[in-house]
Amino acid sequence: MPLLRHFIAGEFVASDKTFPNVSPIDGRVLSQVCEADASQVERAVAAAKAAQEGPWADFSPSQRADMLMRIADGIERRFEEFVAAEVADTGRPVQQARTLDIARGVHNFRTFAELVRQAGSEFFEMRAADGSEVFSYTVRKPHGVVAIISPWNLPMLLLTWKVAPALACGNSVVVKPSEDSPSSATLLAEVMQEAGLPAGVFNLVHGFGPNSAGEFLTRNPDVDAITFTGESRTGATIMKAAAEGVRDVSFELGGKNAAVVFADCDFDAAVAGVLRSSFTNSGQVCLCSERVYVERPIYERFVAAMKAGAEKLKIGYPDEDGVNMGSLISHKHRDKVLGYFELARSEGAVEVTGGGVPVFGDERDNGAYVQPTIWTGLGDDARCVREEVFGPVCHIAPFDSEDEVVRRVNDSAYGLATALWTRDLKRAHKVSRRFHVGMVWVNTWFLRDLRTPFGGARLSGLGREGGRHSLDFYSEITTICVNA
Repeated sequence: MPLLRHFIAGEFVASDKTFPNVSPIDGRVLSQVCEADASQVERAVAAAKAAQEGPWADFSPSQRADMLMRIADGIERRFEEFVAAEVADTGRPVQQARTLDIARGVHNFRTFAELVRQAGSEFFEMRAADGSEVFSYTVRKPHGVVAIISPWNLPMLLLTWKVAPALACGNSVVVKPSEDSPSSATLLAEVMQEAGLPAGVFNLVHGFGPNSAGEFLTRNPDVDAITFTGESRTGATIMKAAAEGVRDVSFELGGKNAAVVFADCDFDAAVAGVLRSSFTNSGQVCLCSERVYVERPIYERFVAAMKAGAEKLKIGYPDEDGVNMGSLISHKHRDKVLGYFELARSEGAVEVTGGGVPVFGDERDNGAYVQPTIWTGLGDDARCVREEVFGPVCHIAPFDSEDEVVRRVNDSAYGLATALWTRDLKRAHKVSRRFHVGMVWVNTWFLRDLRTPFGGARLSGLGREGGRHSLDFYSEITTICVNA
């Protein structure tokens, strides 16, 4: 059986303690994964710190960009291996892994390679009180050691979204992927080695959160910055640890995102869009729409169309022709989602469709599958309307006015994203500004120029990623002022 090891100081390293990587597709054990102890995490951080004094420190931005391009080339050469690793770990359809996760991983490295070449510095001239000429300019320097803790839902996409800009800015990194999706991160370590990245610049430790690799990493005093994507509760714990050393943090956390559908929308496009934003990756995307508000004149028709669309979604093996949905990430997460299905019934929800577990009559019955589920009839104070389920589910409710729907969308502890469907672009621009979220889509979903900022408000995160915003987080910026 394969053994997934850590990658420390340019070498793969095993641990005495391991844990099983269980397939969410059929319940079989895919591999054994080494769990890092405190001493191994310390070694990884020490290797990353030492790398800041080695050859990596002499790489110019252009040379770092060249390295990122070599890494992107390496992922492309092993593209199908990465796809297979992601599919095995997550159970998502092969086509989604190809077009979304792995392709975006390549794109992340290429994007930040180009951005760091173009970043340059700021330069200003002024005249001092005595008439002398003064000029000021900025220089970017790496933080040093960056701890990267990435989630399981889009493992390669979200890991490289952090690793690429961190390396572009000259940092060295210690990565802890989710214990539920360790395979692609291990492959990425091999690509780093093949690309010739100096030893210690990229380090990988496997494990869990509390009393394991995650806690050991975030509490290490030699870590200069921490970036995390995951649950809001875990983010708060990491923030407390980071505060002890006054370290920079970047968090992309949970969401209870809304979709707003006005009566003047392109109806078919809106239905297709909300089906996609609610059920892509079995609803396991931080940007998925779990709350759907539909203007009353088209409400009943929209619910019926969503029901028909959800019931046409094909659930099955990741490599089946026409499959739309795979499994959830794990049996533990399936049980959590099923708990919300039961909670919705107890809160008085009308179950329009779904609400259970599909029966296949084969080994998939040992997997972590649930049905795409649509609810109606809940009040805005229901837990299933306020809490993030992170599964293939949405609640659809009617609304009667712009002011009403803005108030209801904003009545949330979260503030990550909203999708808006209308033909009236003047209204779209006006309403979009009123949502207390980090991202608004108009007549689309999950489409964004990577140079623009991404992040959330409230419990959905802290800081912004993307383009120069990522470069700013992963850099220390020094201003140099010269009296000429």
